[in-house]
Amino acid sequence: MSATAIRIRSGDLLAFPASARRAVAAASVVSFRTRAPAAGRVAVRVVAAAEGAGAEAEAEGKPKPKKRAASGIMKPKPISPELREFVGGAAELPRTEALKIIWAHIKGNNLQDPANKKIIVCDDKLKKIFGGRDRVGFLEISGLLNPHFQK
Repeated sequence: MSATAIRIRSGDLLAFPASARRAVAAASVVSFRTRAPAAGRVAVRVVAAAEGAGAEAEAEGKPKPKKRAASGIMKPKPISPELREFVGGAAELPRTEALKIIWAHIKGNNLQDPANKKIIVCDDKLKKIFGGRDRVGFLEISGLLNPHFQK
């Protein structure tokens, strides 16, 4: 492996020699580092790898990490009929997705109190989910969703 360092001024990226541009195009790694701010220069470090070496190292190297199964609030759980009607009929839903849908409804229908954005003024749909309450604090929303998720 060989490494070549080229110094260029900021803004002159395309003006450096063609041989260096070819090296940058063929390189596997290019890193940019700024030097002293007064100098106004950027150091470009070009590291070229042998062809095929990257693919070999990838095949022999670390195995790709396995995706873990969703757990906690990311795990889809069965939901109540009221919440199912609100979200559009899904039988199971992660808690995070339910919160996203509720907040999209709140923002889309401008249901935040104009004087205090922390208070949500419930419309008929939200009243069904939040136990008939007219006003709900934004920190209470996830707590009010607990009865809608079966354990």
